[in-house]
Amino acid sequence: MLKKVMIGALVLGAAQLAVVAPAAAATGPSWYLGPAELGPGARIYAETRAGAGGCVPNGPVTSPGLAEPIGWTIGGNFGKYGGYGHVVKTPGTYVATLTCTDGRKSARTFTVTGVPPEPTKPTPRPQVAVKPAGAPQTGGGAFAPMAWDW
Repeated sequence: MLKKVMIGALVLGAAQLAVVAPAAAATGPSWYLGPAELGPGARIYAETRAGAGGCVPNGPVTSPGLAEPIGWTIGGNFGKYGGYGHVVKTPGTYVATLTCTDGRKSARTFTVTGVPPEPTKPTPRPQVAVKPAGAPQTGGGAFAPMAWDW
């Protein structure tokens, strides 16, 4: 009986692996592009980690929505590659592509929104008139007697 249960568990595990593995492989390398929604001309960041499901990039991140391709200028642990770029000023949804040295490709979408919101300006505080204190209020400017309490 135990033998039949063990064989059934192995077959079920293999069937689950056969279903899950192709789905995971189809997603491509793991990488980040964000924020996902930006104002015109805003700064965007891309990052991949070769040691954590990403890949070693084969060139910059490219997209018609980028002012220029995002080069890899930041490195770090776990095969980290990162870089900053700017998006175009034309609103719309764009696709950015990462190509890896092993031939895999992956895409991320981002949206350039309309006119960026006006920056909030702090409300001015009313100025309080300060009258300077004269010599009688400050002690006349002479040195006060000093007491050395050791």
